[in-house]
Amino acid sequence: METAIVLFTRDLRLHDNPALHLACDQARQVVPMFVVDPAIAGPPNRARFLAESLGDLREALRQRQGDLVIRTGDPAAEVIKMAADVQADAVFVADDVSHYATRRRQNLAEDCEKHRLELTVTPGLTVVPPGQLTPAGGGHYRVFTPYWRAWHATTWRRHYPVPRSVTMPEIKTAGHLPARPGGTSPDLAKGGETEGRRRFTGWRQRQLAGYDEHHDDLAGDETSRLSAYLRFGCVSPLEVAIGARDRAGGEEYCRQLAWRDFFYQVTAAFPEMARKNYRPAGSWHEDAEALQAWREGRTGIPIVDAGMRQLAAEGFMHNRARMITASFLTRNLGIDWRLGYRHFGELLADGDVACNAGNWQWVAGTGNNTRPNRVMNPLRQAQRFDKAGEYVRRYVPELASLDPGYIQTPWRLTDGHRRQLGYPDPIVELS
Repeated sequence: METAIVLFTRDLRLHDNPALHLACDQARQVVPMFVVDPAIAGPPNRARFLAESLGDLREALRQRQGDLVIRTGDPAAEVIKMAADVQADAVFVADDVSHYATRRRQNLAEDCEKHRLELTVTPGLTVVPPGQLTPAGGGHYRVFTPYWRAWHATTWRRHYPVPRSVTMPEIKTAGHLPARPGGTSPDLAKGGETEGRRRFTGWRQRQLAGYDEHHDDLAGDETSRLSAYLRFGCVSPLEVAIGARDRAGGEEYCRQLAWRDFFYQVTAAFPEMARKNYRPAGSWHEDAEALQAWREGRTGIPIVDAGMRQLAAEGFMHNRARMITASFLTRNLGIDWRLGYRHFGELLADGDVACNAGNWQWVAGTGNNTRPNRVMNPLRQAQRFDKAGEYVRRYVPELASLDPGYIQTPWRLTDGHRRQLGYPDPIVELS
């Protein structure tokens, strides 16, 4: 094979990138390419993370005598144009499960067939590809525990090394990186493979061993915070799983990676995951004021407000807080999970159709929860996972002076003390 195009999508890395490795292995010349599609306007946090990740990827390719070619337009059309310019023989791309990604793959497949280009679709966005594991009766796994057993027992795909060099044909213009947008969360993490790998190796060395015991501690912040790097493929989920599984704490951490794969295989089987209830549900309550208070972290329930304010400040929220805030919106306020899903999607750097929608539906009782009527009482959750109130103090500064006996229930203070705090009363009564 003379020339191949690698269309980067959500695999913005060199380490363990099957599409890039196979293209470099099979073709004499390779064109690494990313297409900015104006049809999908990413929210500011993800747009900035993406721009930084693309910049890091371009620099890494340049260090190996290559470059990242950036174009704007319809991905399939731009790939075909590039193929004509460089007389390419083949196209390599990683598979994905969202509505948009499915249409992109279908369009690419049709155009490649029309122009006699060989198309190779590779794994790489999960540890175990969607569809590889199926229950005895066929279909997809609807319950996590049997999926986890199968996931744990299966043989993982091979790990691909970084190409030593990338030989490219002559390209007149590499194209400009997307501009970094304004209006992002002030404490948003930096994007890119370099930062993602640095973060994982440091966390693995210092905190993985205590993951099982401490990952739900809200104030301790013992999670890896790799979710955005996994979402954009700045780190390989397979490489992370391999790097963690044989170490202390690795079993429980790999279980979380399996949850991610679980929601990918559910979404592949039920593409409407972000739009429709996976399981039937009753009606939802409409309350614009309550929804806005939840969005702003002004519900009067400190543990809920802390989570929502962390989201606004960092474009990230601790996973336990995600469940607490989602349960409060859907179970305590009775508001449609889709409204919460969209708000999370507007702010999360790791906003991912499969995981975001899958988790929202799980909490709302419309998804893959085996106990669909389960309600997470915010006060009990706060007592278990933020007993001293340090998480609340970090993100709700108006309550920082309160002792642990009142910080989670400030409505128990005297009227005068509450007014001095400037913190709202609860918008709903909790038992």
